[in-house]
Amino acid sequence: MAARLSENPSVNVLLLEAGSKDNSIKITVPAMITELIKPNPMNWSYWTEEQQNLNGRKMFWPRGKVLGGSSAINAMLYVRGHARDYDEWAQMGCSGWAYDDILPYFKKAEGSNRAADKYHGTDGPLVVEQHTSKASLNDGFLKAAKELGLPYTDDFNGAEQEGAGWYDQSIKQGRRQSTARTYLKEAKGRSNLTVLTDAQVSRITLEGKKATGVELVRGGKKEQWKAGREVILCGGAINSPQLLQLSGIGDPSDIQAVGLPVFHELNGVGKNMQDHLDMLVSAHLKDPISMMQYKRPDKGAFEMLKWLFKVPGVMSDCVTPVGAFIKTDKALERPDIQLHLIQAMADQAHGLEDPYEHGMGLHICQLRPHSRGTISLASSDPMEHAKIDPCYLDQPEDLRVLREGTKLVRRLYRQPGLADFITEEKSPWNGIDIEDDEATDAIIRDGAETIYHPVGTCSMGPTDNKNSVVDPSLKVIGIQGLRVVDASIMPRLIGGNTNAPTIMIAEKCADMIKSELVPA
Repeated sequence: MAARLSENPSVNVLLLEAGSKDNSIKITVPAMITELIKPNPMNWSYWTEEQQNLNGRKMFWPRGKVLGGSSAINAMLYVRGHARDYDEWAQMGCSGWAYDDILPYFKKAEGSNRAADKYHGTDGPLVVEQHTSKASLNDGFLKAAKELGLPYTDDFNGAEQEGAGWYDQSIKQGRRQSTARTYLKEAKGRSNLTVLTDAQVSRITLEGKKATGVELVRGGKKEQWKAGREVILCGGAINSPQLLQLSGIGDPSDIQAVGLPVFHELNGVGKNMQDHLDMLVSAHLKDPISMMQYKRPDKGAFEMLKWLFKVPGVMSDCVTPVGAFIKTDKALERPDIQLHLIQAMADQAHGLEDPYEHGMGLHICQLRPHSRGTISLASSDPMEHAKIDPCYLDQPEDLRVLREGTKLVRRLYRQPGLADFITEEKSPWNGIDIEDDEATDAIIRDGAETIYHPVGTCSMGPTDNKNSVVDPSLKVIGIQGLRVVDASIMPRLIGGNTNAPTIMIAEKCADMIKSELVPA
């Protein structure tokens, strides 16, 4: 948003970031994502409320607290979702957001090393490349998928999403391509763009029903900044609704619960939360070929040396370069499960524990959850994290889909392409019959985790819908001079990773704002 809006020299843009500058090598090196997912100063390190349907467990939610936001700590997969996802938005009353409407903005953003065609752009700021990984496990996965009867797709963002294949990655010559290192880098030096880091916004200032600016905390001191035109929230599915609520905009019961005054009733704020729940099935390997081999100092140093000289290797690729979009029922219109293969005996807890033996894992992500959660204030203190309650598995259909996806993955492990690498599945899966639904459900409830795609808490929709927070131009309904432009505006979660769609949303909204600009 800041980069596109500051292209107009008549506009002054102030970009406020609660976190720091993005100068860490951990951001730059793709394989160091495991260090970013763990609690650290560049990560908000949220925890959810206890989840009733997951045996009372709290989920760890990493989100980026650094220039570039979560694009600075994510897995760098460039996935747009299914075309039908966006047509569905339009059918829900979000005019201008059908697939044919938003495809030009995906292409505008993308600097793909694919040939320019109907689906891909080559001149955009966000560099997108194909894989560089040569690991035999990746090839084994693709072979096993074919043996199981799954189609192969050369392009998850092209004409057909369904199938197994290689993910496109927001990586350039082994370097992460976050929005800060692409868009913001291009905008650096513009006299009409000011960037302030370590500046956490605490509330939006209002005059009646008009947003006039923001109050923030920087260096332990409060500051107020006035907006000449409008305030744009890009805080994501947690911070944006929290900031609206702190400013007295939202469901009155949520705001008054922490003793704050209500300035504008908007009941959809913090509601409609959706996230991708994920299950991991791991397996022991016969040979020491997993990522764990690079914990040896000599091997790790050699791979880092390759990375420094831009030679493709383990450090320059994303950690889940192959995967699949599959249907648990052939009659479905679009895939309802996404797979990510990881070449490590990973735990299900976001890499918080280092692997101690050679293994591999397949993540099973349920793409279109029926369950809906909430964001609400825990306190009137803007520095205190909001209460996050995703209500995972609140709807029985979500458990059924995850169960069927898990069965499919266990069958995939038994195909020769992968079976040749594996000794046995890791406990608790080893020894449990594939068709034992009760045991499978129990393991899912005990082990499922998020795969980091929360959306929907400032949902876009028609102004006459009581659940809408922003209209199709992303203006907050009933408040002048205020928009929300991030994943929170998605009325329904798309079938895939959410980074590329969020960038598309910003591209489209920037064009809408430019079309409305008149001299101040």
